[in-house]
Amino acid sequence: MKAVMLHGLGDVRLEDVPEPGPPEPDEVTIKVSRCGICGTDAHEFAHGGPMTPLTRRHPGSGHIGPTVIGHEFTGTVVAVGAHASGFAEGSRVVAGAGRWCGTCAACRAGRTNLCVRYCTYGLNMHGGMTEYINVPAAMCVPVPDNCPDASAVLAQPLAIAMHAVDRSAAAPGTHALVVGAGAIGALLVAAGAHQALSMSVVDVDAARLETATELGAERTELVVDGDQPPPFADVPVVFEASGTAAGLRHALSAVSPGGRVVAVGLPAAPVPVELRAAVVSEVDIVSSSAHVCRQDLPKAIYLLAARRIDEVLVAQVVGMDVLVDGGLAEVAAGGVRGKTIVAM
Repeated sequence: MKAVMLHGLGDVRLEDVPEPGPPEPDEVTIKVSRCGICGTDAHEFAHGGPMTPLTRRHPGSGHIGPTVIGHEFTGTVVAVGAHASGFAEGSRVVAGAGRWCGTCAACRAGRTNLCVRYCTYGLNMHGGMTEYINVPAAMCVPVPDNCPDASAVLAQPLAIAMHAVDRSAAAPGTHALVVGAGAIGALLVAAGAHQALSMSVVDVDAARLETATELGAERTELVVDGDQPPPFADVPVVFEASGTAAGLRHALSAVSPGGRVVAVGLPAAPVPVELRAAVVSEVDIVSSSAHVCRQDLPKAIYLLAARRIDEVLVAQVVGMDVLVDGGLAEVAAGGVRGKTIVAM
C-alpha cells in the first residue's frame, strides 16, 4: 500500500509499505479516506522534527526512523479486534490520534491527554497518511451518516479547540477573544460560537479575519503593529492561539482583572512575558494541550454534523502524490490559505 513518509528535513516521500495486518484484540483497522495537514506537520517537514523520532527512539511508542505522517484522519472500519467493542466492519469513524495507557495517574483522573506514555500517530509513530492503519478502538468515534468524510476529517483539530474552550471554564454568553486566527484559532471561533460564547478575534491577516467572521466571530480587529495597544480590553476570557510573544502580550493586556488567559498556541522559541500586571490583577493563565479523546472528539463530530465548516476552512483537497511533489513544501512556506486535505 502507499504511504507518505517523512525521512528528514524537507524530505517526504510517497512509498510502498506493508499493510498493517490483522488488528490487535483492542484495535480496529481503518481504511483511510481523508487525512488533514496541519501546522505541526508543516513544521516537522520544515525542521526535520523534533516531535517525529527520526533519529532518537520515542519513549512512548518505541518508534525510530522514517515515519508515516498524518494525525488528522477518518475512514471506514474494515476489521475489528476480538475485544474491540462498539464498532463493526463498515462503520465510519474518526480517530483521535493520541494513544494513552489508561493506567497512569493522569489517565485514572480522566486527563488522558497528559498520559505519561502519551504518543500521537503521525508524529511519534506511523500515522494515517496511508491506505490502512490499525489503531486502538478506544480512540475512535463513530461518524454519523449526515457528516461526510470531507467534514469529519476536521474532527481531531476541532477537538483541540473544544478542549481549550472547556479549559476556559467560560459560561454561555461570556465575551471571549481569540488572538491569532490561524487553523486552531479559526476552529476556536467555531467551537466558542457553538457553545454560545460571544467571540471576538484579532489577527495580522485580513483574510483570516473574514474567515473568523464566517465561523461566528461577532467582532474582528486587524493588528498592523504587534506592539500597538490591543483593540480589546476587559475581556473575561482570552485564547492565545498565535504562539508568539506579541500575541501573548496582547492576551495579557486585553484580559480583565480576575479573567483567564488560555494559552493554546505553541511558541517556537522561549517567550519573555511581563507577569507583574497579571499577578496584581489575579489573572489566571492556563494552558491547553491536545484533547481528551472520549470527551472532546464526540463534541467535535456533533458540531461537524450540524455545520459544514469545512466549506469555510478547507482550501484544497489533493492526492498523496501532489502532497509529496511540492504540496507540503508549499504549505510549510505559507503559500496555502486554509486547510489542506489529502484524499486517499
